[in-house]
Amino acid sequence: MKRRIKMSNAVEISEPAALEIENWLRSLKNTVKVKNVERDPIFQKMDVDLIWTTKKDSYKIEIKADQWHKTGNFFFETLSNEEKKTPGCFMYTEADLLFYYFVEMKRLYILPMPQTRKWFLSKKAKFKERATTTPVNGGYYTTVGKLVPIDLVLREVRSVKQVQLQ
Repeated sequence: MKRRIKMSNAVEISEPAALEIENWLRSLKNTVKVKNVERDPIFQKMDVDLIWTTKKDSYKIEIKADQWHKTGNFFFETLSNEEKKTPGCFMYTEADLLFYYFVEMKRLYILPMPQTRKWFLSKKAKFKERATTTPVNGGYYTTVGKLVPIDLVLREVRSVKQVQLQ
């Protein structure tokens, strides 16, 4: 089954989500600096959205904003553009942390990368594949990914954290 997602809808979801996450990070005691690098071509190639500097370390963060929280699954993107065979962000991001954010319920999952990717690849064949199409410039492209049960990730991947944002 394919879902259709308009590009404008994706932006309407992702931009406010990034702002909410940036504000939350800034509110933490150990935060020194939060820098949005979404428009920086160097970080776009790495698929990194934020640099979060704390008193102890610095982290590259990829944000995945999702509105489909009722499924009980993460959608781990394996192909961002099936027609061009472009790998999905989950497969190539150089982020230290994947911030998977369900926007309606304001629940943030902090997934350590590459541990989560390594775990996923070892079980990839077990998960259902789904695709979405996005209209663009009179055509469309297809994004493909796997539905991965959230509770399974929480049980099997060490150091995953859940945070309820206000």
